[in-house]
Amino acid sequence: MNSKGLVEKFKEIFGHDQHRLFFAPGRINLIGEHTDYNGGYVFPCAITKGTYALAAKRKDTKIRMYSLNFEEAGVIDFDIEELDFNNRHQWANYPKGIIRYLKAAGYEIEHGLDVLYFGTIPNGAGLSSSASIEMVTGVLLEKLFSHSIDRIELVKLGQRVENEFIGVNSGIMDQFAVGMGKKNAAVLLNCETLDYEYAPIELVDHGILIMNTNKRRELAESKYNERRRECEAALEELRKSINVNELCSLSIDQFEQYKDTIKDEVIRKRARHAVYENSRTLQAMSALNQGNLPEFGRLMDESHTSLKEDYEVTGKELDLLVAAAQKQDGVLGARMTGAGFGGCAIALVEKSKIPEIIESVGKVYSEGMGYHASFYEVNVGDGAKELLELDEVIV
Repeated sequence: MNSKGLVEKFKEIFGHDQHRLFFAPGRINLIGEHTDYNGGYVFPCAITKGTYALAAKRKDTKIRMYSLNFEEAGVIDFDIEELDFNNRHQWANYPKGIIRYLKAAGYEIEHGLDVLYFGTIPNGAGLSSSASIEMVTGVLLEKLFSHSIDRIELVKLGQRVENEFIGVNSGIMDQFAVGMGKKNAAVLLNCETLDYEYAPIELVDHGILIMNTNKRRELAESKYNERRRECEAALEELRKSINVNELCSLSIDQFEQYKDTIKDEVIRKRARHAVYENSRTLQAMSALNQGNLPEFGRLMDESHTSLKEDYEVTGKELDLLVAAAQKQDGVLGARMTGAGFGGCAIALVEKSKIPEIIESVGKVYSEGMGYHASFYEVNVGDGAKELLELDEVIV
């Protein structure tokens, strides 16, 4: 689907072409996995795959939405005053939730809308397609209705949609990266305080390769809850010897000094991952500020090893992909990204070698698993915004 095709589809569905164009990216977390709920840092960036929205204000109060990714659902319509969750409205509940919460926050949205959505994020890959549709909807509402919405307020509303409207117990990283991303920069974020700073990612001769296991993450939620409980147990044990609020408040030296307070070896391993991973994330920030990509790649490798051996959230699919990638000439580092147990891994690679890396890693994976992985080369892009030219559409 090219930009001209999007415009023609909008006219076909809605009968006019008086639209404006908006985009919100997907995201990857470069390093800092399972640190957020332990009081530590994450290090995500926005990517150039995402969600496009062609949108126009109506004169009445009807909202009409259509997604090229779910064409079988047809046009989903409802009134501006009918903003309750509705199972029949499927994917449209995400943008509906944003409209509801913006209105509740006092932003006047008095007219209806025609909106055509088109996402280039692979479905089920764990690259934050839901946060992307939430943020693109928030920005189009801000611009079409001439509001000035603090971006972090919009990020928080996106998380509320996820938590309260949809009913998914997720953190704020996804919406933050999608809403606050910058081209050629990663965001070092403390998810509790929302303190953040940017670090430059100068990938002149290198790129980010996303490697999708194509395995649904069935275990992710139950194991996620189990890991949280284990980290809480570790913190409780440590507090018998040291005054500490969160696992990631500890330095590596402090952890090593007091780790024997944690009697259970498995619980100790979980805590070790949190402490060391948080340190790696801060080191990664320093490496990017120095333009030291090889060091950043080394930290990625270390992160995956810790997630595999100490946190045990990888699984054979991710381990196979990452191990195969790490052996390739031109790969600086590779690790799983996201909750684990399926989903995606990422690799920092030389652009000129991407075709042979994909071929080699893909062959190893299909031979080992019996089905294929998918690969996507992405760049680090801007957060949610209005696009002024159709030429900016990357499809």
